[in-house]
Amino acid sequence: MAQLFPRWTNSAPKIVLAAALVAVLVMIGALGYYGSPEFTEVGYCPAQPIPYSHSLHAGDLVMDCRYCHWAVEFSDHANVPSTQTCMNCHQLILTSSERLMRLKESWSTDMPLRWVRVHKLPDYTYFEHAAHLAAGVGCSSCHGNVAQMIEVMQVEPLSMGWCLECHRAPDDHLRPRDQVILMEWSPGPAHDEFLSLWKRENTINPPVDCSGCHR
Repeated sequence: MAQLFPRWTNSAPKIVLAAALVAVLVMIGALGYYGSPEFTEVGYCPAQPIPYSHSLHAGDLVMDCRYCHWAVEFSDHANVPSTQTCMNCHQLILTSSERLMRLKESWSTDMPLRWVRVHKLPDYTYFEHAAHLAAGVGCSSCHGNVAQMIEVMQVEPLSMGWCLECHRAPDDHLRPRDQVILMEWSPGPAHDEFLSLWKRENTINPPVDCSGCHR
């Protein structure tokens, strides 16, 4: 009796199974990349209630980050500036600018501005700004060169893997404590000597166990 199917169809189940396996692996890889913070979070740049330029204030005018984010050295969180902080300058500077209408409205009505948070970690993650600054971690290590940004955007994934990379090898991110806000800082020839002394004197040993960030 003649065969209904050609001989090559005997391999069809194996071919279908192999193709399905490849498709599943491709889907897992695609989801792993396109669903990761490196793809979904990096580049996030929300519109703010006022067109505030960091490149003007922190860059051209060389304003200290801590003037606006004054709690960053002793608080878990980096505070957003209040209307009062802005008006300390703008009661005298650009008082008739239309770009500052919402700021003046906030000032006159005593209603705070609704700044949109750019860098946000999950609620189950514990992070303390003060501890990192005290250890000598520069602002630019996590936030990039903000002094060159007109609108602040997220430049790092802030994922668990990214944090652990720094905790396991923090040397590239450590600097003298009085240099942490400098965006253009780079290590000098005596940096290795500084690191050895700095880590010993400050007992810098970042945790890599779960309880370090999940409490």
